[in-house]
Amino acid sequence: MATVRVLVLRAPGINCDEETAFAWSMAGAQPELIHVNRLLESPSILDGFQVLTIPGGFSHGDAIASGRILGRQLAHHLGDAIARFVGRGGCILGICNGFQVLVRAGWVPGPGCDVPVTLMVNDSARYEDRWVRVRAERSKSIFFEAGEEFEFPVAHGEGKFAVADAAGLAALETGGHVALRYVGSGSGPVAFPENPNGSIGAVAGLTDATGQVLGLMPHPERNLFSTSHPAWTSRGSIESDGPRLFHRAVRHFS
Repeated sequence: MATVRVLVLRAPGINCDEETAFAWSMAGAQPELIHVNRLLESPSILDGFQVLTIPGGFSHGDAIASGRILGRQLAHHLGDAIARFVGRGGCILGICNGFQVLVRAGWVPGPGCDVPVTLMVNDSARYEDRWVRVRAERSKSIFFEAGEEFEFPVAHGEGKFAVADAAGLAALETGGHVALRYVGSGSGPVAFPENPNGSIGAVAGLTDATGQVLGLMPHPERNLFSTSHPAWTSRGSIESDGPRLFHRAVRHFS
């Protein structure tokens, strides 16, 4: 089986690039850290990779709005290259700030979906750094199987998923764009802190129509070992959920 090559994007303010590259290495992929300026100068670099990853952090200091500058920059200079990349089967993963970048670039929910979405300031009006449980919904995403649940940490100040109305959310669900939801302990609406930012519909991640582009707010690269979980000493053996996401993407290309 050929090694899956993963381009992990570096840019001003991104600070989770090395952890994300390590996660891909654990899954058997071959990651390479490449600065955004190199990619903008030579979009053909994408031809040598199967996966593009935009890690978390604070790209360009989150000036104006989280992910907006980098998202607009990528959309303007790489729009055609990304369309070709996805068209030939390439996958894109955007984590936290990377999810914000994908939304600002229009790559999720992506072409063919005219439902406007955004990521806003958390309802708490502060940075939220806590562990959450999320569930994979029925979608085309190659990163999950419907019904799977994961525990990941979140760490963001602008992670509230918002859509104009219930009809827009329903259209996203019908189109298979809702990839992840925050899971609550009760049967009613998922409330804070289980929904850490107040996301409409408890949406934690979106995919495009192909299932090859995924953006999610939680950080799977921060739960790679059983000792990553804060309850590992009291709960005994805990499965680390992060590797499942990265392994499944690698198997997709096998």
